[in-house]
Amino acid sequence: MRPVLTNGTAIGGPGGSTVADRLSEDPTVNVLLLEAGGENDPAVDPALAIPLFCTTLTPNTPYDWNYTTVPQEELNGRSIPYPLGIGLGGSSAVNCLVYTRGSADDIDTWAKFSGDEGWSWDSMLPYFKKGEKFNIVPRDGHNTTGQYLPAFHGTHGVIGVSLPGYPFPFDGRVVNTTQELAEFPYRVDMNSGEHIGIGWVQSLVDGGQRSSAKAHLLRAENEGRKNIDVLLHARVSRVVPAVDGMTDLRSVEVLDSADESLKIITAKNEIILSAGSVMTPTILLHSGIGDPGLLEPLGITTILSLPSVGKNLTDHIGVSTTLVVNSTNTYDIVLRNETLRNEWIEEWTTNKTGLLTDTSENHAAWLRLPDNSTVFENYSDPSSGPLTAHYEFLFQNGLASGGGSGNYINVPTACVSPASRGSVSINSSDPFSRPLVNPALLTAPVDILIVRESIRAARRFFSGPAWEGYILGSLNNNATTDEELDEFIRQNAVSFFHPVSTASMSPEGADWGVVDPDLRVKGASGLRIVDASVIPRLPAAHTSAAVYAVAERAADIIKLAYGLPVEAP
Repeated sequence: MRPVLTNGTAIGGPGGSTVADRLSEDPTVNVLLLEAGGENDPAVDPALAIPLFCTTLTPNTPYDWNYTTVPQEELNGRSIPYPLGIGLGGSSAVNCLVYTRGSADDIDTWAKFSGDEGWSWDSMLPYFKKGEKFNIVPRDGHNTTGQYLPAFHGTHGVIGVSLPGYPFPFDGRVVNTTQELAEFPYRVDMNSGEHIGIGWVQSLVDGGQRSSAKAHLLRAENEGRKNIDVLLHARVSRVVPAVDGMTDLRSVEVLDSADESLKIITAKNEIILSAGSVMTPTILLHSGIGDPGLLEPLGITTILSLPSVGKNLTDHIGVSTTLVVNSTNTYDIVLRNETLRNEWIEEWTTNKTGLLTDTSENHAAWLRLPDNSTVFENYSDPSSGPLTAHYEFLFQNGLASGGGSGNYINVPTACVSPASRGSVSINSSDPFSRPLVNPALLTAPVDILIVRESIRAARRFFSGPAWEGYILGSLNNNATTDEELDEFIRQNAVSFFHPVSTASMSPEGADWGVVDPDLRVKGASGLRIVDASVIPRLPAAHTSAAVYAVAERAADIIKLAYGLPVEAP
């Protein structure tokens, strides 16, 4: 068996690297990985490994495709950055590391939309755990009793997950507020299938360093496997039929960076496309797989009519409010003081301890609108069920983007159960032209109402007794009326960069969707998709965990399809 796993853009991402690693565990399987970018080597740029420097990796860097959206009508016509990682690790090499799974309701919708109970929460929990290497002891060695639930975590996986390893000066105030204000309950573990409340963030950090999808490839390398090869700087342009005019899609066209020529690579068994929610549909469309009404005016011959390709793009949207605080112990001092910054880097380099070992938040809130909210007088509940948050907010110890001369808490608030749906499309037959990314943010009116309420909820949280004397005011958002808040949101909101569903799974035989529940492309042979694009509903979560779990199950599905042994997760 020799599958070719090709991401075209981010082969080292959570989807492709996980499947490549798991398949190559079997010595009878040969795997070739194609990656458009380079190695993303932390030895060259330590920011790739330092968790707190995650915000420096996108946009407008060599590690990002540096795409932007089409103008967003509901964001006052703004085009906004849409980061996508390039190089080994893919977006997992550049994201901000928060590890959340979503609610059991969220994952159960995957089973509902696919018609396969194997995608339900109960079935997927073992796969979430299989890939996880939970750091039982954080870098600062603190006692984590009451901060997570061990039964929901794995310790023998590949991808490191850790609780915060450096205390913030206001950690106690966050926890005290959950005891003082009933609206904000404490949640021991937001990855247990029930996430409503406020709890400790779990991050993709292993031993004080970023844990990206490269860990899967390093595992294969460290074990000396001879049956897996990685080809860098090899950008996939199209999937092509192995036989002209057929839908046997076991070949890919690849741009060889050495001589800028196009070459065809054919797999013995199948291609696994793992390019992510933007580039997977882009590659499919340029291959002639999609809506003929879009393809044929561009001169692209339709080889497989699948109108759902690129449709149903779903993403989170939010906005940050920055609060001025009565403290000098925030990330802001590191941003402004080069000497201190170098001292922190030296500590991290030497011991993998200190401020730099974490992302910029130790806690997160996942909350719902009350059942009697006036929002529901005009709109149905857009969440997946009563276990699922409508909105999120985070507590960042400093203004991560820099600016200002004081000390701050930055509070991103977001709608995490959006009703808006967008698309990824193309307007050229050139496979290397930029795709048209339209997340259609806030086009469903209920979404801006949820973002508005998330801002007000955060304000109520910080007005609690625990914050007296600590919060001095707002740096950027003093809006009070609905109209003022809506204008603040439209002028400042951005995607939270969690796109899914552009090649969604659906039941076998359905006339909608792109892949069957086994992730094979409908109507084709030899082509499977394993990335965030197949997820049929966006969980109320940061999406890395979901993609790792999808890929873990996908690897078992593929092994079973070829009669290879599978261990219970």
